[in-house]
Amino acid sequence: MLNCPKYTSQKIVKNGRIHNGKQNYKSKICGRQFVEDPQQKLICQKTKDFVDQLLLEKIPLAGIARVCLVSETWLQNYPNRKYAEVPKQIEVSSKKRSIDYSV
Repeated sequence: MLNCPKYTSQKIVKNGRIHNGKQNYKSKICGRQFVEDPQQKLICQKTKDFVDQLLLEKIPLAGIARVCLVSETWLQNYPNRKYAEVPKQIEVSSKKRSIDYSV
């Protein structure tokens, strides 16, 4: 019997199929939708650190995706997500200029 991944409840119902034909389920308790055996794999921090190093070397994305065994779609979105996390506020201090009128 399947359990909801969020609350481990067994009160679930079938909820259609996803794009690749797998059965989609929905929890009656929390409303979460899920599939029985998801194919999505999580990228570990070690791989992300390695990808960061390779990106700094200006290696093509297709090559990095092949070496690190990640999808090109994930790799294209990864730097964008990292950039969004960087604070955009910068502090600029103005320097007083000394004007020399002696010509």
